[in-house]
Amino acid sequence: MNTPLRIIAVFLVFLFLGVPFQNMAQQPGNSRIPEYAELPDDPYVLVERAGRASSPAYHYTTARFTTVQANVNEAGENMLGDAANEPSLAIDPTNPDRMIIGWRQFDTIASNFRQAGFAYTTDGGQRWTFPGVIEPGVFRSDPVLDFNTEGQIYYNSLSSDVSNYFCHVFKSTGDGAWDEGAYAYGGDKQWMVIDRSGGQGDGHLYANWKQSFSACFPGSTTRSTDGGATFEDCVETMGEPIRGTLAVGPQGELYAFGQQGESFVIARSFTARDPALPVTWDLHTEVPLGGPIGLYDGPNPGGMLGQAWVATDHSGGATNGNVYALCSVERQDIDDPLDVMFSRSTDGGETWSEPLRINDDLPGEGWQWFGTLAVAPNGRIDVVWLDTRLDPGGLGSALFHSSSTDGGLNWSSNEQLSEIFDPHLGWPNQTKMGDYFHMISDNAGAHLAWAATFNGEQDVYYSYIPAEPIMAEKNLTESNRMVESFPNPFSSSTNIRYRLEAPGLVQLNVFNSYGQLVHVLEKGQKLAGRHTASWDGRRRQGGWAPAGLYFYQLTINGSVIGVGRMVKI
Repeated sequence: MNTPLRIIAVFLVFLFLGVPFQNMAQQPGNSRIPEYAELPDDPYVLVERAGRASSPAYHYTTARFTTVQANVNEAGENMLGDAANEPSLAIDPTNPDRMIIGWRQFDTIASNFRQAGFAYTTDGGQRWTFPGVIEPGVFRSDPVLDFNTEGQIYYNSLSSDVSNYFCHVFKSTGDGAWDEGAYAYGGDKQWMVIDRSGGQGDGHLYANWKQSFSACFPGSTTRSTDGGATFEDCVETMGEPIRGTLAVGPQGELYAFGQQGESFVIARSFTARDPALPVTWDLHTEVPLGGPIGLYDGPNPGGMLGQAWVATDHSGGATNGNVYALCSVERQDIDDPLDVMFSRSTDGGETWSEPLRINDDLPGEGWQWFGTLAVAPNGRIDVVWLDTRLDPGGLGSALFHSSSTDGGLNWSSNEQLSEIFDPHLGWPNQTKMGDYFHMISDNAGAHLAWAATFNGEQDVYYSYIPAEPIMAEKNLTESNRMVESFPNPFSSSTNIRYRLEAPGLVQLNVFNSYGQLVHVLEKGQKLAGRHTASWDGRRRQGGWAPAGLYFYQLTINGSVIGVGRMVKI
């Protein structure tokens, strides 16, 4: 859609929905379109959860993907008539089975009044508990969660009145409990990151937001050096990046990335890691992504089509220190609604590669929106996005994934992960499904907090995307069919059946996605015929193996006969 038509369309959307125009502002440096600000205009409506109508929660599992609904009631069911979107995720590194997702909670779709919703899990995402919101009846938006190396989880939340913007950062004091929160200055479209580099600034909290909607104009960055107890007076951000994110490099350097005008800019600070020095910026430079950020159109007409992401490599290997940037953008060189574009820097953000298109559909075929980026500790890069290629001419969207193991030079084929859904269902008196998703990658796979409308309304989901294994999986041949597992996926136990044409020395092993041996199920001489071995999900040295992707390998007389995959949920 060209610029004049887009402006007219957005005007009509807000006109017919009755959205107050005092909540819209012209964005400095980007005259293409007015912008909706995060201000309350609908009243708070108290909706009691007790007795609320419900439906079965959505759950979806394949060999490569597991999805569990997070915003559920006490019985684990979906609550009808509410909405949840714009999720952010944090994982306790001291206990990865403990995770928290925060989101914008709308108790009724009749009102766009939103609160700081959240849910937690203690079993690796298999079951989620949604106890309510942090502060009932308090307007809160733009949730951003992160964690430090000690496992402390923080929740940065934007609040505002008719004209002012300000943030508070809450610390988790236990599953389902938060402290009173610390004032953190802030502003619209804020993002937060915590230093986990292990260096001088380890544990520092950094936040950045839009200068034009700020609690301390013209400041747009703040820092906490005391674990989130207090936040320093805010400073300006060089280059004024907006609608973006933050990242900390392996030396504790801070990067702020986002849109500026029709392009993107990144700023870098080395002083941020030193608590004795103020945050000053030593670098800012343009990052080429082939066009501006996608806004107010198509699948998400009342919001962004995905924020600008920056991530750094902490692998300690050949790609250590690389900086990566990604966003769903409106291409300037081809006729295409939206593409997920990627660029990388190997010199600390000073120079950048030519933009690379991650989605591999034919140009002009669909919208690739809500592009989201994460980097695993081993350097693997994961990217997910919503894609309309399966609904030509429409907006039906499915989640897609691609990854790179060589620093972004080569990428895996695009893989559809989810079913298709209609993003225009369940709008909570806003024509949007939030502005972003949030993903955290570890060496075994990617953890994703996202929103979709599988229940016919906006809900928040946790998904796990296993990484491709380091050990090579054999192609399925006739000999591979000699071994298979059932049920698959499984939650409590699975059976692995195999067939021997003649007596032989058998070993049946289970490996995790790293290629590490988890359990030896069979070892010894077996007769010809059919055999079954059971695995209850325990490791060989005791304790339960976490949910995820596993491989079984059958060897007979020392030769590998069959390899297959199975998913523990």
